[in-house]
Amino acid sequence: MNQKKFLLLITSVSALGGLLFGYDTGVINGAQFYLTKYFELDAMTQGFVVGSALLGCFVGAIVAGPLSIKIGRKHSLIISAILFSISAWGSGLPSIFPESVTLLVFFRVIGGLGIGIASMNAPMYIAEIAPASKRGNLVSYYQLAIVIGFFIVFLVTYLIGSNLSDAENLQFGWRRMFWSELIPSLLFLVLLFFVPKSPRWLALKGKNEESLKTLIKIHGEENAKHESKEILASLKETTQGTKVNYFSKGIFVIIVIGSVFSILQQFTGINAVLYYGADIFEKALGFGKEDVLKQQILLAFINLIFTFVAMATVDKFGRKPLVYIGSIGMLVGFLLLGVTIQQQAIGFLSLLGVLIFIGSFSMSMGPVVWVLLSEMFPNKIRSVAMSVAVAAQWAGNYFVSQSFPMITASEVNNNDFWNGSLPYFIFITFNIFIIFFTYKYIPETKGKSLEEIETMWEKN
Repeated sequence: MNQKKFLLLITSVSALGGLLFGYDTGVINGAQFYLTKYFELDAMTQGFVVGSALLGCFVGAIVAGPLSIKIGRKHSLIISAILFSISAWGSGLPSIFPESVTLLVFFRVIGGLGIGIASMNAPMYIAEIAPASKRGNLVSYYQLAIVIGFFIVFLVTYLIGSNLSDAENLQFGWRRMFWSELIPSLLFLVLLFFVPKSPRWLALKGKNEESLKTLIKIHGEENAKHESKEILASLKETTQGTKVNYFSKGIFVIIVIGSVFSILQQFTGINAVLYYGADIFEKALGFGKEDVLKQQILLAFINLIFTFVAMATVDKFGRKPLVYIGSIGMLVGFLLLGVTIQQQAIGFLSLLGVLIFIGSFSMSMGPVVWVLLSEMFPNKIRSVAMSVAVAAQWAGNYFVSQSFPMITASEVNNNDFWNGSLPYFIFITFNIFIIFFTYKYIPETKGKSLEEIETMWEKN
């Protein structure tokens, strides 16, 4: 197998962590429509059940840093695959024990642990094996896998739901939706045993010869030797035994910038749309219950198409231009949705607003955040720094998933002025802030090696 095919193969396998991320977080969307009625959940409890996996995501991201340093990126991903499988099997059990919402929450948290570990290790692993000229494109495979996971799970939940009666969906249809995840999770687990360990993790552990062999296999001998020298030079301070001070001014600032940028991905409003899309289409946009899952498939399809746009342009135009374009698009999309809801003129423009928002996110903050997080941190702090940034993102995700249904149901949102549009104007404010923050604090990393990016921070 030649180098290009091998690189693409191991990128695709590790990106399956993103597919499980998308599948696991997306399956709750189709299932919660029936779960809410089955368990007769109020708005607060619904938010907790939907957001329970995010608690696991947060903890998983926190432990992912030390875990990644200790056992490596590859073995961390293997652990995440095992957790995904346990969660997929166990999430259907509350249908056998109808009184136990707690049991469902427990297994959703287990799945969240897997997502948290995978969401930190998968893009980082891809960044550490990718050549600088293709890193943006290859790391974007992770985001592509996420949206493919969403797309597949919406198709699966639609097929399951459409072939059962409402009574059957309420009783056991949602259990089958959860169990369908066992297929991709077990595939991910098996394939991971065939990928190499990260060359940068091997170098960090002093296994320089093994690191060089992996680099040669991926990039060829000449490029591998040059890259190996850069890696060893950047790790020199760590290998000499100097303890890293994460609270030193230079390092702490980088971690804060990465964490804020990571959180802002969630405050675009993307997961409010993806997690509660069924409710948005039924309540805000006025679609009938029979059309809800069809509309979700449309969202997932738009998400998929515009992720390909990002993959084709992120290494040509750069990271920051995509963020600017996408943020303006997200602002316009939610402005259309918000105004039409506020004016009680819900219709085609409302749907168009949602689709513009989804497309804009998918070509900007969706993939670009993962690309930048995987490449912006220096080698010696990458595992811990990315762990903190990803954990911060999951904390933001949890906050949005918890607060969105409560804000939607609040008296303020449903008064004669807002008419249900308040959440979308809140998200518009954050999208404006993203433009400012990116301009002020985010470096352009297009075409630079991970070690060159590290030098950029040192100069600043």
